[in-house]
Amino acid sequence: MNECPIGIFDSGVGGTSIWKEINGLMSSEDTIYLADSKNAPYGEKSEEQILQLSIKNTELLLEKGCKLIVVACNTATTNAIAYLRKNYNVPFIGIEPAIKPAALQSQSKKVGVLATKGTLSSSLFHSTSENHATGIQILEQEGTGLVPLIEQGKVDSDETKQLLSKFLKPMLDEGIDYLVLGCTHYPYLIPVLREMLPENIKIIDSGEAVARQTKSVLEQNGLSNPSEENGKHQFYTNTDVEVLKYFLKDVKVAAEVSYLAF
Repeated sequence: MNECPIGIFDSGVGGTSIWKEINGLMSSEDTIYLADSKNAPYGEKSEEQILQLSIKNTELLLEKGCKLIVVACNTATTNAIAYLRKNYNVPFIGIEPAIKPAALQSQSKKVGVLATKGTLSSSLFHSTSENHATGIQILEQEGTGLVPLIEQGKVDSDETKQLLSKFLKPMLDEGIDYLVLGCTHYPYLIPVLREMLPENIKIIDSGEAVARQTKSVLEQNGLSNPSEENGKHQFYTNTDVEVLKYFLKDVKVAAEVSYLAF
């Protein structure tokens, strides 16, 4: 099992931000990535739809021999990971908004969370907020429309900037000093957000913490790949291969990007 790949799935290209953190920390691990762009965004689907899509992705990754699965999607984590852990015999790593570190470090006691409807309405999100943000005002904002624009590669477009401006204004008016990105697509917006936000506002996402947790769980289960060579990486998308390649253009390791109907 040590030489088997890590499986990663997301509702599209956003989870490549998580993949980059994992590969940066564990370069010898093989990976298989599923971009379910055909069904993006998950955040606007019902809980049952999200569960069925997560099951489909999980079973495909297991067919391909994955030893651990990273649910690189906040919405899929909050709506499906409990079921996946109960019904499949591999470790699962989930993603949830990094409310805890933001709440611990906030000076204004006001933290903004930009996420999808599916994440913000989930019970896991609310329990995390209640458990880790006592005395902190959490300002929730649905990022409706952002995922489709990112999926089209329109990260720096006027349309994207207009949406962000609209979403950020209520949080800025309230005086947030931390902005938590609650969707794995959103780290690709960080350069644009830096231009739009005052310097005192810190942006925080879950990528680095997820990579560390993945490494820890592999070690705990005796699943780490002992090889000193760079891993092999396969990326699959069920829509336009060129869009996925665009988000991997800065990757320095060998990566095979293919279309797969799933």
